[in-house]
Amino acid sequence: MLVFGHATDAVMAQLGMTPQHLVETGTSLFTVEAHVRYLDQVGPDALLEVRSSIIGATAKKLWIWHELWVAGRLRATEEILGLHVSAGADARTTPFPQGIAARIEALRVEPTEHAGRSISVR
Repeated sequence: MLVFGHATDAVMAQLGMTPQHLVETGTSLFTVEAHVRYLDQVGPDALLEVRSSIIGATAKKLWIWHELWVAGRLRATEEILGLHVSAGADARTTPFPQGIAARIEALRVEPTEHAGRSISVR
């Protein structure tokens, strides 16, 4: 989870939502839902690679897909749904600024077949 958290920070920075931007604008991205799939074990000395994609967005929402790879094999995935919010006591959703929205759209790809699944017991 920590590795995927850092990957989300990297996606945010790539979009222009750097720590400085967040302080200056009083905004942030709040994760409201996350789904993790653990597919295989990872050893303590493994070299980790995270591949991230933006797989959906609205004016205020960002849907991110992360894949954790080790030695050429997919070991875990995480998808998150984040809301763009104005921070503070009156935290509320707010649209992405135009420049960030344009970068989101430019980077958006189709969701993988594994995204958007729900958890259930049959």
